[in-house]
Amino acid sequence: MSADEKNTETPQDGAQENAELEGQQTADQAADPSADGDSSLEEQLEDALAEVAQIKDQMIRDQAETQNVRRRVQRDVENARKFALEKFVGELLPVIDNLERALDASEETSSFTEGVELTRKTFLDVLGKFNVVQLNPVGEPFDANFHEAMTMVPNPNMDPNTVMDVMQKGYTLNERLVRPAMVVVSKAP
Repeated sequence: MSADEKNTETPQDGAQENAELEGQQTADQAADPSADGDSSLEEQLEDALAEVAQIKDQMIRDQAETQNVRRRVQRDVENARKFALEKFVGELLPVIDNLERALDASEETSSFTEGVELTRKTFLDVLGKFNVVQLNPVGEPFDANFHEAMTMVPNPNMDPNTVMDVMQKGYTLNERLVRPAMVVVSKAP
């Protein structure tokens, strides 16, 4: 072999040797996965565990939201049943008011007066069956949640902020105010 032939063979032999070395390194890595592949598998495992934790957290949140929606719907249905008659009751209250005015206006005790009184009592009994309660707060402390003060009058015989007189009775349906009682409230002289 001449010197020129050696020079031309050397780069080819070097490239061939490099290719053989790379192939051997790849084979070594395949035989020993603990080299670079181990850290990649650990990262994949950590990513998968983080994703599982995130999905589990979302599932728990979704279950809690579902329970909240169920409770809310159940409460709404219960309130709809309890207060379905509220508007109807509000429309009937003037009938009771008129019966009471008729009783107050009649001066004689006749069968007519007894009939109106009996009608009023029956009417209130029917409303009572549906949890409608009449508020007649004479002598009770004023409560802005259930009473509407029409006027305040000085009265030395009563404590201040006490209901002296009821101009129009109030009503509740299942303890929810349908109409406040219109009252006269005492104040200090």
